[in-house]
Amino acid sequence: MHASLLITHVRLPDGIPTDIAVAGGWIEEIGPNLRRGADVLREDGEGAMVLPGFVEGHTHLDKTNWGMPWYRNEVGSRLVDRIENERSWRAGTGHDAGAQSLALARAFLAAGTTRLRTHVDIDTDAGLRHLNGVLATREALSDVMEIQIVAFPQSGMRRRPGTDALLGDALKEGADVLGALDPALIDQDPVASLDTTFEIANHHQKPIDIHLHEPGEIGAFTFNLLLDRVKALGMQGRVVVSHAFCLGMLADRERDVLLARIADLDVALLTTAPSSVPVPALRACIEAGVTLFAGNDGIRDTWTPFGTPDMLERAMLVGMRYDLRRDEDLALAFDCVSTLGARACGFNDYGLHEGARADLVLVDAETLAQAVVSRPVRKLVVTHGKIVARHGVASI
Repeated sequence: MHASLLITHVRLPDGIPTDIAVAGGWIEEIGPNLRRGADVLREDGEGAMVLPGFVEGHTHLDKTNWGMPWYRNEVGSRLVDRIENERSWRAGTGHDAGAQSLALARAFLAAGTTRLRTHVDIDTDAGLRHLNGVLATREALSDVMEIQIVAFPQSGMRRRPGTDALLGDALKEGADVLGALDPALIDQDPVASLDTTFEIANHHQKPIDIHLHEPGEIGAFTFNLLLDRVKALGMQGRVVVSHAFCLGMLADRERDVLLARIADLDVALLTTAPSSVPVPALRACIEAGVTLFAGNDGIRDTWTPFGTPDMLERAMLVGMRYDLRRDEDLALAFDCVSTLGARACGFNDYGLHEGARADLVLVDAETLAQAVVSRPVRKLVVTHGKIVARHGVASI
């Protein structure tokens, strides 16, 4: 049961002082000098800025070594090297996706993330073992965090026969979204790979989120094949292309033609804003009407030593990658880990308005830009009307 809550003396991102009344887990009223009965729990914000709960649009909870001893990374530079190394290491160590996903999810929550999309490895070695662990985490946190699970063929689909059936099983067991990976360079048959992916998604009536690392012209070719299928099957608004490095490699004219198709078919793009590879151009995406949002990707796993479960940090990295310096531009970076992420992933009832789900984060910052740049400790985190963290420490 959700208690009524009145948060007083806070400021909206535009600086306007306000109070926020919460009832039944939802924002009931926003305005100055609100009054409620004595039975309502009160929280004095002491002038803090209130933000909507953050959205992690792309991570891998099942892979993380968060809180574990340091993993010494000596893997080769090729994508296939990392895939094979990870699969071997997880099998050899008995890596516990349940315990590790719970540890990282709780760290996300303490830092203000209340909605999260995670990709979970499905392959013929592990079967649904990693999925079962993350399903347990989702159940354990169901009252305080909304977690979407992507059934992801990290080792490829067609190159490992039987993976397609396992992906279907994963969707039947509770995965929310169907994943895919580099149909040309990993599966080495983009037409057949995409046909199978869309057939599975259509059969189970699930959206798609595909990792597309493929570069330049190869990536553009695959992207157009994907868009053909989005149009043919009426899957507008139900497909995300993660990474989409090819869009950062194409000539402007070719890129803009592709962006126009992407916008027309309402396909969203996910970026981690990496510094080491080309990325989709933020301004070009905005001008074309394409939704571009952000996520961490893996955090402290066999792929990368980097990453933290702090979406303000990811917003800062977006700002740095796209050279966003003006305060109004840094607000765009925050949109990538809030409103745009919610829109792209389909997290409903999101935002700072009456009738939205009461997911609130209080930070000591003068402006939204300062919050992104300085990443202050979260003073208070509320999810669905329940206080779940204070001063960066989760209470659940």
